[in-house]
Amino acid sequence: MRNRILSNKAEIENRIAEAKTRGGFSHDVIIVAVTKYQTIEDTNAAIEVGLSNIGENYVQHLKEKDALLLPCKRHFIGHLQTNKVKYIIDKVDMIHSVESLKLAEEIEKRAAQKDIVMDILIEVNMAAEESKFGVKPEDTEALLREIAKMQHIRVRGLMTVAPFVENQEENREVFRQMRELLVDMNGKKIDNIKMDTLSMGMTGDYEVAIEEGATIVRVGTGIFGERYYPNKG
Repeated sequence: MRNRILSNKAEIENRIAEAKTRGGFSHDVIIVAVTKYQTIEDTNAAIEVGLSNIGENYVQHLKEKDALLLPCKRHFIGHLQTNKVKYIIDKVDMIHSVESLKLAEEIEKRAAQKDIVMDILIEVNMAAEESKFGVKPEDTEALLREIAKMQHIRVRGLMTVAPFVENQEENREVFRQMRELLVDMNGKKIDNIKMDTLSMGMTGDYEVAIEEGATIVRVGTGIFGERYYPNKG
């Protein structure tokens, strides 16, 4: 498995470099290895080959792996319920999925208790999918202005989960609008808000996302192969 992960990593890095050239960008792009349903052994194998940013979707999985993980940067990328914040607040480096003032207030409260400042991204439902979480694009500014008042949260940028498509070109407009929103929000000159991070693009569409300005891509299947989903019933 380690060799397969290493080979997949090299291919993804090559594709990222080519996509950056096509998009005319020179910034670094961080690969967050999505370890949903991956074993601790495979997760650590990814870290060993240099995938030092690990993304978890579920609080329970993060808690189970916490003490067993090799040193890495940990990203929480799934939907986060307010009553689960306390379990991860001192275990992750960034929370990608902040989509309400209520959640931000809980993160602020728990971060203050630990005397830390938590890096977050605002999740935007740019494609207006009913099945997806995220703030509406038009409500992003109001949410940012409220979070800007908080002392234990640092807003680093925006995140979106684009629609699942067969042809990644179909998501280009979503990604373009995300970058435009980031530029627009930075242009508002909101106190304590200066965003440089766009988390967008997954295994099926990360190249187009990078062409449109992504700085973080969240890749699972492209690194580990098809996931095994346990039978929950």
